[in-house]
Amino acid sequence: MASAAPTPLFVGRYAIFDRIAAGGMAAVHVARLAGEGGFARTVAVKRLHPQFALDPEFVAMFLDEARLAARIRHPNVVATVDIVNGDGELFLVMEYVEGESLSTLLRIAREKGARVAVDVAAGVMAQALQGLHAAHEAKNDLGEPLHIVHRDVSPQNMLVGTDGVVRVLDFGVAKALGKLHTTREGQLKGKLGYLAPEQVMGQPVTRRSDVFAAAVVFWEALAGQRLFSAESEGNVLRRIMDGVVEPPSRHAEGISVALEAVVMRALAKEPAERFDTALAMAEAIEAATPVATTRAVGQWLRELASDRLDARAHLVAGIESSSAVAPRAAAETLVDEAERPHTSVSVASDQEKAPAPRRASWAWVAIGGIAIGGGIATAAVLGRAGPRAAPGATSASTPPAVPPVAPSVAAAPTESVPAPPLPVSAPPAIAASAPAARPAVRPPRARPPAATPAPTGSGLYGRE
Repeated sequence: MASAAPTPLFVGRYAIFDRIAAGGMAAVHVARLAGEGGFARTVAVKRLHPQFALDPEFVAMFLDEARLAARIRHPNVVATVDIVNGDGELFLVMEYVEGESLSTLLRIAREKGARVAVDVAAGVMAQALQGLHAAHEAKNDLGEPLHIVHRDVSPQNMLVGTDGVVRVLDFGVAKALGKLHTTREGQLKGKLGYLAPEQVMGQPVTRRSDVFAAAVVFWEALAGQRLFSAESEGNVLRRIMDGVVEPPSRHAEGISVALEAVVMRALAKEPAERFDTALAMAEAIEAATPVATTRAVGQWLRELASDRLDARAHLVAGIESSSAVAPRAAAETLVDEAERPHTSVSVASDQEKAPAPRRASWAWVAIGGIAIGGGIATAAVLGRAGPRAAPGATSASTPPAVPPVAPSVAAAPTESVPAPPLPVSAPPAIAASAPAARPAVRPPRARPPAATPAPTGSGLYGRE
């Protein structure tokens, strides 16, 4: 039985619940997207840490992540759904993936003294490399390459789903041509142990830099320990720049010579000696060793982290079954619709302007005939009365009085004075007066009252 969901924080169409992960720049929360007609979807929301929310540089980097990630469409990349700016904070909305980060799985395996099978490690890395390749090949709306480089490839940014699919996420420190924000000169971003030598030395980074970082992750998954570990950050960076790497087979068994050659080539100090693309490295892995299927990868995940998966599934089930989201979400949806400027005609308006049935058109013809007869009679009466009028009796600004229509129509058959010809503009005048006799149009529906502002209290903030 699912537990009751905590009180959410409402921002726009989203109800934001518990935090499920945290990084150096942002925290990730489970959230619900509520739409019209009972539509709802569970999503993951990345929320910028409060100490960074007011920093223009971090905000710009956060916006870069949304902009770049939206251009990458691949099964091995976490999809970006939306970006919301509300209550003075910035939220990046992503698809919710049931699973665990590779860093968590490797840590649990070390704690249990269990090695990651070679085929599982190869399967995980081959999928992640395909996601990276999709990012490297991403293009803008004009079909021009964006030259995206992740620059922060690490186990923390690889998510293993219960479906056995590995997804790369967090392009918050990515660098691309024409990006809105550039990192400060000489400022290192990313986790030190996974930086490429050229990145440490401040040289230009390319997709081969991501290949190096992915090879570090692969080495650690095979060997069961960290590659560039030291007591201080300075020593870590020195080891990376030295380029001295031991083969993973010295720390683990069952690694073939061909697979080890793939790893060592990707870890070369000189970028030109590495694989040209992430896809080329993935293909080399698949050629060197059997690769686990997605079903096998999903089974490995459940064996290692079943308790964590069950706890999170229990949390999400409570959120999805909670009725606390529906009333507020529905009210906010109505408010959004009422305040949205309409640039097209609604369906109701089109129906109200539909032409009348054919029976009503004969009624308009009859009314028009009566109006024409009345006009003829009126002109005749004015013609007879014209010579009797005293000169200058009628002012230029005051038209002569017109008798009522009904008596004129009655006297028309007995009038012997020939009627003047009808002016050409008479039919348009009749057509212009016809709409005045149309049935009243149904008044537009009243807008719903505005909802009260979304709460902005401690709620989730207090638990962080």
